[in-house]
Amino acid sequence: MKAGAGRSRVGLLPALLARAALGVLPACRHDPTAPEQAWALVWQDEFDGPAGQLPSNTRWRFDVGTDWGNAQLEYDTNRATNASTDGNGNLTIVARKEAYQGRSYTSARINTRGYFERAYGRFEARIKLPVGQGIWPAFWLLGADQATVGWPACGEIDIMEFRGQHPNIVTGSLHGPGYSGGSAWTGNFERTGAGFHEDFHIFAIEWTPDRITWLVDGQAYQRVTREEFAPSRDWVFDHPFYIILNVAVGGNYVGPPDATTVFPQTMTVDYVRVYGLAP
Repeated sequence: MKAGAGRSRVGLLPALLARAALGVLPACRHDPTAPEQAWALVWQDEFDGPAGQLPSNTRWRFDVGTDWGNAQLEYDTNRATNASTDGNGNLTIVARKEAYQGRSYTSARINTRGYFERAYGRFEARIKLPVGQGIWPAFWLLGADQATVGWPACGEIDIMEFRGQHPNIVTGSLHGPGYSGGSAWTGNFERTGAGFHEDFHIFAIEWTPDRITWLVDGQAYQRVTREEFAPSRDWVFDHPFYIILNVAVGGNYVGPPDATTVFPQTMTVDYVRVYGLAP
């Protein structure tokens, strides 16, 4: 989604269209003959807390600041008004239109860096998304070695990324050396009828040493293998990553809010769960 490493996502949609025209967009790589995996829960947060409580400080830390290299417009805070439990078993991340620290919007960005970092498994979250022009929520993973090797060498896995002005489409992507920003390895999942802001949906990846599969509500829509990347691309998804949840306002990927955008906008997270392969 956005690693805070000075990258830009200018031109992502044209890049996707160009790749689709060339027949290289990995829009659906589900192999129905692939064996089913047996998963065992290894980490979770069910967000069971009273209304207005900050997310657990033994599971999550806040990224406090602004922009993160994507021309975002919000200031991400560590305030309960931007990220807290709702008393009904959910975490809410709330984007607000308000003057704060020189910005016109606030929101939050939380991560598990230093608390939970893992290579491989099934990472999933049940989320109801915000909506509107310029609203950019995401559920994603960043390589735990980002501070030492930099981005995109650390790798990035976008489990779910959403442009609020397109309420029926979510995106899953990989970023690494030579395929980052607007050149990310990307596929879309589009549903008919109600948008992703109208109810909860389960967004997941299943990640093994040789492949990553993206799923929405149990339906696989994209699969990428290490073999597909060799020898022209580096596969940088063989070390621990940490989890990030955030809602951005504006930025290169979605553009700024406009007169149609209603605030506040809330991403409601029922749970985040991580599974490893069962012994």
